[in-house]
Amino acid sequence: MVTYRVVAAVIRSGGDRGDRVFATARGYGEYKGWWEFPGGKIEAGETPQEALAREIREELATEISVGGLIGTIEYDYPKFHLSMDCFWAEVVSGHLELREAEDARWLSREELDEVPWLPADRELIDRIRQQLL
Repeated sequence: MVTYRVVAAVIRSGGDRGDRVFATARGYGEYKGWWEFPGGKIEAGETPQEALAREIREELATEISVGGLIGTIEYDYPKFHLSMDCFWAEVVSGHLELREAEDARWLSREELDEVPWLPADRELIDRIRQQLL
């Protein structure tokens, strides 16, 4: 079984909207319409943090500050194994323009169960919920 090494950003925003995280719905492929934390594959020579900053720049036209590692999710999908490093992140500049996703939402801790998460991303929800105010 092939293994994909990927990164995901749990972009956090406080302020007047309260403590929330940004999630996107996939706009393509077998898992179209399922929700995930944005990110993508690590390319040769990149650190996970560099890959994450590049992916968010490409997918969302936004510069982020990559924070601490939340955890690494190891998940077996039917056709591949996913190894996903998940990091906290904050927007530095840009407006989170959807270039690949079909939808996006800012979710509070109470709203985290309102979207159909991809199975690997679902593994993060309890950890994230504990950190949100």
